Amino acid sequence: MGSNDFITLFFLVAAVLIFFQLRSVLGRRTGNEKPPADPFGGRDAAKAPGADDSKVVTLPRRDGVEDEQRYAEVDSFSKPETPLNGALRNLIRIDPSFRPREFVNGARLAYEMIVMAFADGDRKTLKSLLSKEVYEGFESAIAEREKRGEVVKSTFVGIDKADLQQVVMKDSEAQVTIRIVSQLISATFDKAGAMIDGDQEAVAEVTDIWTFARDTRSRDPNWKLIATESEQ
Repeated sequence: MGSNDFITLFFLVAAVLIFFQLRSVLGRRTGNEKPPADPFGGRDAAKAPGADDSKVVTLPRRDGVEDEQRYAEVDSFSKPETPLNGALRNLIRIDPSFRPREFVNGARLAYEMIVMAFADGDRKTLKSLLSKEVYEGFESAIAEREKRGEVVKSTFVGIDKADLQQVVMKDSEAQVTIRIVSQLISATFDKAGAMIDGDQEAVAEVTDIWTFARDTRSRDPNWKLIATESEQ
């Protein structure tokens, strides 16, 4: 074998090794990949692609140890022996997958998505994140805006604060209320292009109190917005 043949063989072997390493790290696309997770996703039982929900096997857990870890997380999130702490402890007894910090992070993402989707008239996004009743209210406002030929231009600056305020169980439905203080630039223009509301340059502070809910008996891990209130 000549030196050129040896070099060619060396690079061929190296290319094959790199291919298998990349495939093991990145996986292979099959066309059946799941869509991007929603803000509150990640708490459902792990299933193999195409697996039958009725055949999902839950592995045994060291419940005593895990319970203590979950309660410790709640105590680090909210002051022990307060109504909020007690309500959170009760919720994780009913729904062990609930994590208060993860919920707040998800609520922050959902808030931005909903605010911007409403400004853009994105009904598809809103429908996936809102309860039927709240969606109908949002959709009606969008339809009225479109009927008048108005356009909303918004820039989401950020969230200053997001505080979990209340946890309530209504039968099997968990309802979690969060107070969100955000910074937003928003202006409304009529069909002639004249600004009729808001300010296209000034940053406004907005405080909203939103309530999200989920049926703890459902296999669906996703939360939906069921109530909104603006704090004056």
